[in-house]
Amino acid sequence: MLRPRIIPCLLVKNNGLVKTVGFDKPKYVGDPLNAVRIFNEKEVDELMVVDIDATAQNREPNYKLIANLAAECRMPLCYGGGVTTPEQVQRIISLGVEKVALSAAAVANPSLISKAAQWVGGQSVVVVMDVKKVGLLRRYEVFTHNGNKASGLDPVSWAKQVEELGAGEVVLNSIDQDGEMKGYDLTLVERVRQATTLPMTVLGGAGSLDDLEALVRRFGTIGASAGSLFVFKGKYKAVLINYPSRDEKDALFERALENK
Repeated sequence: MLRPRIIPCLLVKNNGLVKTVGFDKPKYVGDPLNAVRIFNEKEVDELMVVDIDATAQNREPNYKLIANLAAECRMPLCYGGGVTTPEQVQRIISLGVEKVALSAAAVANPSLISKAAQWVGGQSVVVVMDVKKVGLLRRYEVFTHNGNKASGLDPVSWAKQVEELGAGEVVLNSIDQDGEMKGYDLTLVERVRQATTLPMTVLGGAGSLDDLEALVRRFGTIGASAGSLFVFKGKYKAVLINYPSRDEKDALFERALENK
C-alpha cells in the first residue's frame, strides 16, 4: 500500500544550504552534505535538493555537488536546478539520483518532458510548478527563475499537460507561502490535485507537523515537503536539522488517515 511521504527540501546557493522567504532573501544555514548526513540518520522518506542559482545564472547543473550528494544519500534523492536537456537528465540519473526536477526548461520547451521520460523513464521525471497569486482577482500563475518570470500558465492546465507529456510526478510549490511557516495553500493543492492523477508533492508553508497532518488528512497519499520546518527550530528559528521520528510519523499518518 502506498503511504504519504514526508520530504525535506534543501535549497542550495553558492554550494551552501540556504533558506528563503517568498523566494527572496536567502539565508545561509549550513553545509548541504552535513544536512544529508543528519537526514540519513533520521531515516527520511525522500530528499529534494534544488540549486536556486543554476537557472537564474543560465549555467549547467553542478555535477560534482550532485555526485557528492548522491554518494551520501541513503534515501531516494530528487535534484533540480539548471536542467535543460535530456542528456543532462540522463547524466544526473547516472550519478545515482533517482529523480530529476524540471521547471523553467519544461515551461520553455514542454517536449523536454517527453524526451527526458523516454531516456530515463517517466518515474524519474518530476515537474516543479512554482505558483503565486497575481492581479486583482488573485488568480494562480506558474512562475520560473526563482519566481521572477511569469509564464502565463495556469497551474491546473499545466498539470494536465505535463501528465500527458509523460512526467512521473508534480511538485506544487506556493511562492506566497514559501518560508512563512503558516501552513500550505490547500485551495491551490485542491485545484491541481483534481486536475491530475500523477503523484504529487506539496511544498511551501509548512510550519509544524500539524500542517503536514492537515495535508495528508485532506489528500491522503501525497508528498508533504518542507524546508524551514526541517532546518529551523523554535520561535527564534535557530538552525537545527530535524525530522519526525518513525513513531511520530506513524502516529501522524494514522491520525490523518483515520480522520480523512
